[in-house]
Amino acid sequence: MEKARRGVYDNAHLTDLPPKWRNDFFDKVDEDNREVKSSIRNQVIFAPFNLVNDSFAFKKNFHVILCRNVMIYFDQKTKVELVNRFYDITAPGGYLFIGHTESISNWESKYKYVMPALYRKI
Repeated sequence: MEKARRGVYDNAHLTDLPPKWRNDFFDKVDEDNREVKSSIRNQVIFAPFNLVNDSFAFKKNFHVILCRNVMIYFDQKTKVELVNRFYDITAPGGYLFIGHTESISNWESKYKYVMPALYRKI
């Protein structure tokens, strides 16, 4: 988590980003590395979190939730409960990304299907 929190990336890992993104969202650290701008880093929280037991007492709703290839380890009841807890903390118009081997039935959640592994709160 410390590496993610620092937000420093080797330039070779950023070659697929459009040049404008590299310039707008990253600061040069040295010849080989760039760092996510502090104004962006300060908006992200990196912390251990138990999806099943911890309370979802966040101050703001999320515009994007990435929960890829996690729910495959949960039974159906837990998965449905988790998805509905995600829905409650998703901002209107926000997205939930899940793994391609996972799916959410319309009757199990209020999320709207967008495409495989992508759902949206309308």
